[in-house]
Amino acid sequence: MKFAIVVSRYNTEITDGLLAGSIEYLKEKGVEPSLDDIFDAPGAFEIPLIAQSLARTKKYAGVICLGCVIKGDTAHFEFISLGASMGLMQASLATETPITFGILTTYTDEQAEIRAKNGAGNKGREAAQACYESVKVLNRILT
Repeated sequence: MKFAIVVSRYNTEITDGLLAGSIEYLKEKGVEPSLDDIFDAPGAFEIPLIAQSLARTKKYAGVICLGCVIKGDTAHFEFISLGASMGLMQASLATETPITFGILTTYTDEQAEIRAKNGAGNKGREAAQACYESVKVLNRILT
């Protein structure tokens, strides 16, 4: 199996940790992502289009999406978070490819940092696990 990883360049101090967690999980499952399988997005809002385009290539069993949106003083947080989540769901359904939501939507920097740390609570790791397990289930259904 081959997986694409789309990671936001916004909040890289957080998304780098999410990426590390995703790669660690995939390696544990015997999947070695290469640098060619990792795609940068300017921010969380741009991730759905990139993920959908990757899924449509049929090169990947699934697409793992990683980002971080931290609430500020305006409604921007709500619009970006909703747009990203709805966009990823629509892309997954349209392409019939697992596209997982590893985009943190937190109220504080500290909440984001906790979710990007190494270990079992790493949300990038959880997004990779959800993608991997979804591919397994779909393969079982379709074969």
